[in-house]
Amino acid sequence: MYDYIENIIPKDRMLFEEPMSRHTTFRVGGEAECLIQIKEEEELIKLVPYLNQIGQKYFILGNGSNLLVGDKGYRGIVISLGGGMNKIRVDGNRIYVQAGALLSQTAINAREAGLSGMEFAVGIPGSVGGGIVMNAGAYDGEMKQITESVKLMDVEGRILTLDNDTMEFGYRTSIIKNRPFVVLEVVLNLQTGEKEKIQQKMDELMAKRISKQPLNFPSAGSTFKRPEGYFAGKLIMDAGMRGYSIGGARVSDKHCGFIVNTGTATAADIKEVIEEVQERVKERFQVTLEPEVVFLGDF
Repeated sequence: MYDYIENIIPKDRMLFEEPMSRHTTFRVGGEAECLIQIKEEEELIKLVPYLNQIGQKYFILGNGSNLLVGDKGYRGIVISLGGGMNKIRVDGNRIYVQAGALLSQTAINAREAGLSGMEFAVGIPGSVGGGIVMNAGAYDGEMKQITESVKLMDVEGRILTLDNDTMEFGYRTSIIKNRPFVVLEVVLNLQTGEKEKIQQKMDELMAKRISKQPLNFPSAGSTFKRPEGYFAGKLIMDAGMRGYSIGGARVSDKHCGFIVNTGTATAADIKEVIEEVQERVKERFQVTLEPEVVFLGDF
């Protein structure tokens, strides 16, 4: 299999037994059997259908900002778009952006082009591809509001383009969430604005983020989706879980919706804290907290 893959991907971009702690914002996780770094769309179009054809397990990785990889690692191939497939092109009010580009960098490019509507994304640490899959958002903004169309690939390598309505965007979800599509490129449709005002709004949102979120510790951002009619952080706080810790994993004192790695956490510690929080909130308020975090590999 790897001999065949070498015909598609240069050997120096195939990292064997690669620690996933280097590729997630939690900074934890065991080794992936192989991590393949993608640079061009064509590589992905050749690789993914081949892996599906032979029944090889794989995972598409963006910036690793919403991912918890088990301490025992992942016995499969991680296909990393981070650092590659990150071209951003502005044409009038539209931005054409590849899946591996960071949301924050895309927002900066939008500002430089005098385009407004993406200010909310300046502090989100994920990739554009990941942002589309989960309809990422913050401060009343979300990808649904600015996405015109999404270029996707199916498991057989066929390319299709879905418009905004067909993407079935919802709260932290899209049509891709439970289907084996891979995001290749996104067309964003923004409004003309003044650079100074765009920057001012970005500064305001970043100041809010810094004041309310524990950005000094590794985390995956908001750990749980917002339950209908509630705020996850308040439920966790009211359940008496502020500062609750196991090993190096801790419910943030600054914002209870965040579980952070204080420096020595294992993936198992983080998973255990997540489960304990879910149990306590369910017991106290009869509300089920659903993680935003994706779990990968063996814990």
